[in-house]
Amino acid sequence: MTLPPSVLFVCVHNAGRSQMAAAFLAHLADGRIEVRSAGSAPAGQVNPAAVAAMREVGIDMSAQVPKVLTTEAVQASDVVITMGCGDTCPVFPGKRYLDWQLDDPAGQGLEAVRPIREEIEHRVRALIAELLPES
Repeated sequence: MTLPPSVLFVCVHNAGRSQMAAAFLAHLADGRIEVRSAGSAPAGQVNPAAVAAMREVGIDMSAQVPKVLTTEAVQASDVVITMGCGDTCPVFPGKRYLDWQLDDPAGQGLEAVRPIREEIEHRVRALIAELLPES
């Protein structure tokens, strides 16, 4: 049996974009993809507007906490998706890196976070189709 593919989402604070992407991937892949998220400078809590935006689509992120980016998390992942963390993300040979240019929801209200959520969901669905072509 082959191990499921693993994906690490990284942004600076691990409070908005990477948390929403990880929540969508965990929800939509239904255990068929290992999901991690982290930040190069984690915030004290997940962005409340991001939590509210995800609640609107039936995904509860309220128990999530920002996590610090570790080399181990990068090494354990097949795909590393960065979201605005620039050069602070460690790079290892043999890993696949994608950079998703997304607006930062930090300090934004729910109205501004909804389109970011929609774009993240679209990209996560495309990623699942690529990583799990048989589904």
